[in-house]
Amino acid sequence: MFITVFGQKGGVAKTCSSVHIAASWSHRQKRVVLVDADRNRSATAYGARGLLPCPVVPIEAAAKATRSAEIVVTDGQASTNEEEMKNLVEGADFILLPTTTQSRSVELTIEMAQTINQYKIPYAALLVKVDSRKGAAAKNAKECLEGFAINVLDAQIPLLSAFEQAETEGVTVDQAIDGRGRANPLRMMGWSAYSSACKEIENLYEEHKKLNPIQSPIGWNFTPLEQRMAA
Repeated sequence: MFITVFGQKGGVAKTCSSVHIAASWSHRQKRVVLVDADRNRSATAYGARGLLPCPVVPIEAAAKATRSAEIVVTDGQASTNEEEMKNLVEGADFILLPTTTQSRSVELTIEMAQTINQYKIPYAALLVKVDSRKGAAAKNAKECLEGFAINVLDAQIPLLSAFEQAETEGVTVDQAIDGRGRANPLRMMGWSAYSSACKEIENLYEEHKKLNPIQSPIGWNFTPLEQRMAA
């Protein structure tokens, strides 16, 4: 399964989401590769210490590095450029759109969804940095996105300092420690949310496959050569 994580601007936890869904599947004994397609090489920097449970490779090395992978997660470029989006959408089985509850972030996600719709690839929004003290904001954002026929995962990624601590150490949030070397007490809340998101992605992908049983990802032609020549 090829999953691309998109964001139209910075600050939507795109790389954090890429890292954590890749790590979650790795912990479930899946062969996972995280591909860094962002010019800023954010995922590469995150995994520079070699402490993540799956390899992180630049997009230039992806073809060889992903040959034996069961799941490939691509940390896409944060961009509004339609041509760049098209290049990253090609080959994807599923697209994840991390979105904060801020109105501008929601608007950009709606714009991106309208572009993705033309490719007939399943996708969903994931609400991130959700402040538990502002429950109405998450509810409103979810309703707004769903009003545009956008799937929104039930899992919501909470706003936690543990995520920043984890990135600083180059680990996933379940291993986050504070400045005194103590385990962050809220770390498992963040890890559980991403684990739930992975299960929802799997369900949506399987549902899409049932409705489109012969559809291959755009850019990946699995039709036998002799059939293509005969056509």
